[in-house]
Amino acid sequence: QVQLVESGGGLVQPGGSLRLSCAVSGTIFGIHNMGWYRQAPGKQRELVADITRGGTINYADSVKGRFTISRDDAKKTVALQIDSLKPEDTAVYYCNVVVSNREYWGQGTQVTVSS
Repeated sequence: QVQLVESGGGLVQPGGSLRLSCAVSGTIFGIHNMGWYRQAPGKQRELVADITRGGTINYADSVKGRFTISRDDAKKTVALQIDSLKPEDTAVYYCNVVVSNREYWGQGTQVTVSS
């Protein structure tokens, strides 16, 4: 079975940086899409960034220029480099992958941006 393990969340000050990582375990062949979502209090879950197996990347307008998504197919990982953090980035961040026509989610990791 497929399992997603996330790491890298935490408490940081505005302007700081974090690097989130998601490792996919299990016998998997061909991950179609890997992405990061987030859900802030009082808001719906939203796509932050995703990247296809072909390298096509999409970013939410609110994070363009500050967030960078990358994937390593050999290691079966997807990372999200977050720079210039703002308080409005505070949310639970979820890793998401699509493999074998099925969708999987990580457990979520808390990112809190506060002075």
